[in-house]
Amino acid sequence: MRAPDLSPPAHHELVLRDYSDSHGSHAHDHFQVLVGLQGVLEIEVEGRGAGIGPGQAQVVAPGDRHDFRARGSHSRCLVLDTTQAAWARCAERAPADAPQLHALARYLAHCIAQPQASALALLHGPALLLEAWRPAPPSAGSRRRRIDWALLAEWARTRWHEPLSVADLAEVACLSGSQFAQRCREEQGMGAMQWLRALRLAHARELRLGGMSVAQTARRTGYRSPSALTAALRR
Repeated sequence: MRAPDLSPPAHHELVLRDYSDSHGSHAHDHFQVLVGLQGVLEIEVEGRGAGIGPGQAQVVAPGDRHDFRARGSHSRCLVLDTTQAAWARCAERAPADAPQLHALARYLAHCIAQPQASALALLHGPALLLEAWRPAPPSAGSRRRRIDWALLAEWARTRWHEPLSVADLAEVACLSGSQFAQRCREEQGMGAMQWLRALRLAHARELRLGGMSVAQTARRTGYRSPSALTAALRR
């Protein structure tokens, strides 16, 4: 079963950030939301390239290495660094209302320039950005089959010795492979196989913390060797 959420309250930092044409590259342990204001920021996240210009935006998920530089000499973005888990559902989709998001970003940029007079707007800025990004909730007539993620995780945890696929997970969830893949991106904030790998790694970490040896843990969780498990835990 999924462990209870004992994480600390979400932390947010909202800033204006200027980028030059010098190359930068890093990863961080929080979500980073970038909304273009001036110029174009060229960014490549885990091998996927994009340009963030005025009115465009992107979410970088925790742990994703990204390379970036301004196209030309300068670009400016509104940047939100946040630990709020709800941003996971936004990491692989474009903003639901890009014009509204851009107008909000311009307003928040103005507030950052005079923080004492805009304390309330800056306090609620992260929540407003999330609201502008996410689509409206589905209507009552468009309800979809619910996925019991905790039950699905338990099912997978007993089958690490098998070569599980997206089709296997989809069959248990009573969905097509494409439907399940899309729902996983929307509801878990990652691809189906990435979710499965994260689940397996979490189980391995749980067993190691309980005192099980590396070799036993590797066998129990389906890693091909103790060294493969050690490398995954280090990553």
